[in-house]
Amino acid sequence: MQQKTHKILWIDDEIEALLPHRHSLETRGYNVTPATNGEDGIELLKQNDNQYDAILLDQVMPGKDGMETLDIIRTINTQVPVILVTQSSDDRFVDVALGKQVTDFLVKPIGVAQIASTLKRVLDQKHIVETQIPRKYTNDFNKISTLKASQPTWQDWVDIYVKLLEWDLLSDQLAQQGLEETHIEQKKECNAEFSDYIQDNYPDWVNGRQERPPLSVDVLDQHVMPLLQDKVPTYFIVVDCFRLDHWMAIAPLLYPYFSINLNYSFSILPSATMYSRNALFSGMFPAELAKNYPQFWQEKSDGGTSTNQFERQMLEEYLKRNGIRIKPRVQYFKIFDLRGGTEYKKRVSAATRVGLSALVVNFIDILTHQRSQSEVLQQLAPDEPAFRALARSWFAHSSLFDILRIIAEQGAHVVLTTDHGSEFCNRATRAYGNRDTSTSLRFKIGNNLACDDNQAVYIPNPMDYQLPAETASKDYILAKDDYYFVYPNDFYKYKRQFQGGFQHGGISLGELITPVVTLTPRSG
Repeated sequence: MQQKTHKILWIDDEIEALLPHRHSLETRGYNVTPATNGEDGIELLKQNDNQYDAILLDQVMPGKDGMETLDIIRTINTQVPVILVTQSSDDRFVDVALGKQVTDFLVKPIGVAQIASTLKRVLDQKHIVETQIPRKYTNDFNKISTLKASQPTWQDWVDIYVKLLEWDLLSDQLAQQGLEETHIEQKKECNAEFSDYIQDNYPDWVNGRQERPPLSVDVLDQHVMPLLQDKVPTYFIVVDCFRLDHWMAIAPLLYPYFSINLNYSFSILPSATMYSRNALFSGMFPAELAKNYPQFWQEKSDGGTSTNQFERQMLEEYLKRNGIRIKPRVQYFKIFDLRGGTEYKKRVSAATRVGLSALVVNFIDILTHQRSQSEVLQQLAPDEPAFRALARSWFAHSSLFDILRIIAEQGAHVVLTTDHGSEFCNRATRAYGNRDTSTSLRFKIGNNLACDDNQAVYIPNPMDYQLPAETASKDYILAKDDYYFVYPNDFYKYKRQFQGGFQHGGISLGELITPVVTLTPRSG
């Protein structure tokens, strides 16, 4: 008998009838632990987490079936390979199962040789991947270094950022190979060089002196307008403060319901809601909006008044300027809490006709701000990987996910995007200004401001950035890289207070490069 080198958990309600299969697998070097139902299998996994090399899981069982059991398995262990034993090879079922992170399939009837070859492929593949990680990472590291050294374009910066995030999502494997510190250092270097790149090029982009990337002001033109012109029922969904890595984490959950076309845009500056989201809904830079629609422009909140209270009106004006008539009229809704999500879900379920429906979802932004004030949230999301995992967990159980599945059933299209992302800020930099200066940590508006030119961008002429300039002395400063602003008075006190927070409004990869996703329902 060969040495038992792999531990397998086999969950099947007919496991006793499979005793000959189990014995045969054991002679091939597998140590098989049987479970006759999903509940017992889950309990065994809880007691012996990280000890099983793979799980064989029957799809059809009394009580918790295979798919329900799989959902719970993935809350316990996201990495263990799961081989689903099923009677169905239907494409839609396979898509759903893959979305739940099934590793492989066995279609009944199954023999020992078939089981053994599948286990060998799955387990050997894991070993092969682990041994190839250093080589692949070195290759990608060199590609990124070469791109950075060759005057990268904005498209190159998108490619660099996507590649960095792909490795972020494999951070556990990088840690196992001792490559985590190297990756963190390369990310820091890229973020610093990207900040300098934006500082050098952004004024030329927004003033038409240089070909620019798609910006917040272009999203309606490039992604929503073509659908409206073709009279396609369209939902325009903006998830406030939704980072690109958040999208990459939740995308697999949507594969069973939508065909996905991913594009990218850059948030305008400052990368804060009052600027970038108004730009999304109006198709205008802040200076244009303040000039042409002063009734919609409010740069500072007054007594709790929202600086984004005219999004419906700005969207209606955009459609009017472009000669687009929507029947029925444009719908607009904003979700702040569970009650709002439930209400909008009812609206979508009851909708019989949709021209254009705009939805703003504020959960990620609220979570970002409340995290800075909550020790519990800081422990739940102490860093970027944990924050990404929290965002995925929220989405998987959110009303937004329910809403998107209802939309898919109805055959409407979705343009899903964000106004800006956020940056995990670890370094303080001094800001100088009077008491009327705005209080944001990543950008400040005021008169006669000053900052460290290596750590922030000073904007003495706001019109260079297409920002309003009501007075000659008005200026802005924007933090670069992972810096946050602290005044010289009590510098070290506030440095400690705000360190390690997710902030936005400045210049970084995480804040500026954002997803624009067109979702086409598979059932449509």
